[in-house]
Amino acid sequence: MDTKNKKLYLDYSATTPVDPQVLQAMLPYFTESFGNASSASHVYGWDAEEAVETAREQVAELIGAKSKQIIFTSGSTESINIALQGVASNKGHIITCATEHNAVLRTCKTLENSGTEITLLGVNEKGNIDLNELEAAIQPNTELICIMAVNNETGVIHPIKSIGEIAKKHHLPLVVDATQAVGKIGFNIEESGADLVALSSHKIYGPKGIGALYIAKRMTKRLKPFLSGGTQEKGLRPGTLNVPGIVGMGKACELALNSLNEEYSRVKKLQKKLEKGILAITGSKINGYQTDRSPYITNIVFEGVLGEKVIRKLKHIAISQGSACTSNTVEPSHVLSAMHIPEKLALSAIRISIGKFTSAKDIDIAIQDITDAVNALRKVNI
Repeated sequence: MDTKNKKLYLDYSATTPVDPQVLQAMLPYFTESFGNASSASHVYGWDAEEAVETAREQVAELIGAKSKQIIFTSGSTESINIALQGVASNKGHIITCATEHNAVLRTCKTLENSGTEITLLGVNEKGNIDLNELEAAIQPNTELICIMAVNNETGVIHPIKSIGEIAKKHHLPLVVDATQAVGKIGFNIEESGADLVALSSHKIYGPKGIGALYIAKRMTKRLKPFLSGGTQEKGLRPGTLNVPGIVGMGKACELALNSLNEEYSRVKKLQKKLEKGILAITGSKINGYQTDRSPYITNIVFEGVLGEKVIRKLKHIAISQGSACTSNTVEPSHVLSAMHIPEKLALSAIRISIGKFTSAKDIDIAIQDITDAVNALRKVNI
């Protein structure tokens, strides 16, 4: 079967295409209902404000929250910054994990440069946090715990409910990057015990440049805004609201909620098929294997082959070496390094992420073409 000219997208953890239903929901707010949601004196503003509030309800419903607890941002990175910089002080202490997305790690580094103490929890070879180590890291000046729900490179799922219980026991707010969880594996605010949760639209078939932050009631007055301007979004995210983007995110959340369980089951079967085929390649290993992982993400290493070369060989298949924010670097992934994977092996890694437009046939093509690419590269290396 000749598949070399078929373009195949398997990088859904980097971004997703906008669902046609989402696009249709957005279009009127570019032309017909183009008003500023802050314009309270006329019908154009009222229509825009109503659309924003409807979207706020749709986002809240997806995570089991109240609409008044949702503010809109430009994406998860901004949401994380609002959460961390809004709570941290230069005499405080933050606990996070070495495998977090750079949106967390680099924000923590900025805070550390201003005097905040940062503890980076390690993980084991499967990418799991030791909860005893987490609790032992709490100090009198600890201000928050920040742990992601699903790792964006390996798909490893952290026990957010248990972490939330530890945070509650010590009266600490829990910040969660739920970018790769919401709308995929499911994420419920009440079950998680989280106080601040970052969400992204473009990971769930919504538009880019829009995200949200869930804020627990007890955190509303505690958060310090780090931008100055208008009073939009409780004063925490001033500036004219991106109404078309917000409408698109709301619709994407509605669609995700309606198909959540069915799509999860379908993707889980596809991942099982993919991993069975990939593990048939000599010297292949799945990172985080046999631990709790998202079915949407598979991270693989191939002994003796650079992941970068595998990706170049597969010009027709869109896959990556890890996070889209760092996939143009040649250094080993900080996530895999934290999992104690040797540098040479970490450099052989590729990430395959499945989405709602992935078919069983696509998986067959990927298995065959990845197998051929790895075998061809190994022959060259002999």
